[in-house]
Amino acid sequence: MAELVIGEGMRVSLHFSLKLESGEVVDSNFEGDAATFIVGDGNLLPEFEKKLFGLSAGNSATYTMPPESAFGQLNPNNIQSVRRDAFTDEFELSVGLVVSFADAAGGETPGVIRAFDAKDVTIDFNHPLAGQSIVFDVKVLSVTPVVTH
Repeated sequence: MAELVIGEGMRVSLHFSLKLESGEVVDSNFEGDAATFIVGDGNLLPEFEKKLFGLSAGNSATYTMPPESAFGQLNPNNIQSVRRDAFTDEFELSVGLVVSFADAAGGETPGVIRAFDAKDVTIDFNHPLAGQSIVFDVKVLSVTPVVTH
């Protein structure tokens, strides 16, 4: 029987880690339960998923993903200034604090406070990993066809 490889219509279980080029681990499940997903279900960024195509159970690989293939470049338009009085006096501002804001669609958008003074608060709405290359390590545990009835 031919060995199954990752591609469309496959369920994949794997261990992975995401690291910055400095070696700092951003996310990893090597010490825990495997991640399982169906190719194309949106659980992995498309460019990360494409790197897995052709791998089979037992394969390990490491890929360095440039910002464009990972979490995007930093967009200066996503850094915005908000008046300090938009926050209550009781709200303790601190640099690096993640704050959730209502968006136009009624959902929530997280932003990171980058700076503040008595008048303004600078908030960064870029993804926290935007502008960074990501080292993607993967060990494929199983590849099985998705069975539909």
